[in-house]
Amino acid sequence: MNYDEKISRKSFMKASALMLATPMLSKLNWESKAASKIGLQLYTLRNELSKDLLGTLKKVSAIGYKEVELFGYSDGKFFGKTPKEFKAMLGDLGLNPVSGHYGAGVENKTAKGTLSNNWQQAIDDAAEIGQKYAVCAYLTDKERQSIDQYKSYVDLFNKSGEVAKKAGLQFGYHNHDFEFKKIDGQLPYELIASTDPNLVKLELDLYWIVKAGMDPVDLFKKYPGRFPLWHVKDMDKTDQSFAEVGTGSIDFKKIFDARKTAGLTHFFVEQDVAKRPPLEAIEISFKNVTKMKV
Repeated sequence: MNYDEKISRKSFMKASALMLATPMLSKLNWESKAASKIGLQLYTLRNELSKDLLGTLKKVSAIGYKEVELFGYSDGKFFGKTPKEFKAMLGDLGLNPVSGHYGAGVENKTAKGTLSNNWQQAIDDAAEIGQKYAVCAYLTDKERQSIDQYKSYVDLFNKSGEVAKKAGLQFGYHNHDFEFKKIDGQLPYELIASTDPNLVKLELDLYWIVKAGMDPVDLFKKYPGRFPLWHVKDMDKTDQSFAEVGTGSIDFKKIFDARKTAGLTHFFVEQDVAKRPPLEAIEISFKNVTKMKV
């Protein structure tokens, strides 16, 4: 074997080793990135944001959060800022607006920027700001009185998903616990899940699903790949109130172990109500999620 042949063989062996290692390297890189991109649903800080938008977002960034999920979009504005203005603000702070929450607009038909009113502009603005997801956050009491109402949402959600898909976004639905209470013998969540899986994904709120007496992993198995987004929030061990992640009763290890089945891509810490200052609460949650090495 001459010198050139040795070099060629050596190069081939290196290339082969790299090809074999790539899947493992990709897996490790994905896991490290997932651990470093902990998201926050900004609703947790709704009072703070209304008083000091920039100052509060600076604190979120300083804690270490890299991704955020928005709420409160209305008539072309995010927290009173145009998409261009708010995108620049978030960019300066190193915060990526992955997702946003929106109302169905069935009860309040005058509100602009809902699934039922001016949805196209809402999606266009979401695309401009850099969102990947647009999620129906909640159905009001009057919007969920009957099973027929839920049946009507199958069409509304599919159509909303079509609009989102054309703009390069993914539409989704965020649950609470009421979707798991039977109406006329039917589970509303099953109707929601009967939507087109390509047009409508499901953002699973881990607190509410446990509160409803359901096992998140069972849902992942029933609807595999349907849950790219999660809300990670904990439940107090004594009174089942909201708690900082890692201080309550929810078994997050078991849930995160099933993230591939779920199809997880992003998750957001959230605490609807905090017994301590919300900024202190989200810092505790951030540190505990980091320790989980999820």
